Amino acid sequence: MGHRKPGERLDVNQIARQYNTSVTPLRDALQMLTQEGLVIIKPRSGYFVTRMTLKQLRDMMELRKILEIAAVERAATRITVEQIQELRSVHAGYTGDDDESYDRYTDENRRFHYTLALASGNIELAETIGRLHDRLARFMVLRHAGLSQEFSHARIVDALENHDVEGARRALLEDIEPSHDEIIEEILEERANSWHVDAVR
Repeated sequence: MGHRKPGERLDVNQIARQYNTSVTPLRDALQMLTQEGLVIIKPRSGYFVTRMTLKQLRDMMELRKILEIAAVERAATRITVEQIQELRSVHAGYTGDDDESYDRYTDENRRFHYTLALASGNIELAETIGRLHDRLARFMVLRHAGLSQEFSHARIVDALENHDVEGARRALLEDIEPSHDEIIEEILEERANSWHVDAVR
């Protein structure tokens, strides 16, 4: 997650060997990723990681904020005790600052926000947020989230448990806005060339 650069060609045979699988299910998986907009197929050239402009990335982050605000405000009025417990059980704890841990933190972040959105009672909203997190995952891993993510999520759950709509909204923004800023800063300052993020369009 986040280890393939935009525009990078995906060597199907090499990936199959890496994950000890055959080419056929891998091609099926890549076809699914094309539907999610994460991979593109170029005739006679193969599979490539989709490039994204900075404008597209910012638009996706803005859309995420709009949708998640709607979800958390609805969830605050109708979340159940069982859903609160599920949210509190998402994180497996801090295990260090290595790639494997960062991948897990990103997976947990997706699961947390998807579960929160389900608590809104609107399944289509939750599925849309989940797909958005899937498209953003390769960038979200750049945040190097660790303990801070678990703490910020705990504040959201506390507000939800108290059915505090404004408090939940505020806690959500305090969670996602800094992470979005960190991603943009990381790309612009350190990874602009390798990620090929176009700042113009």
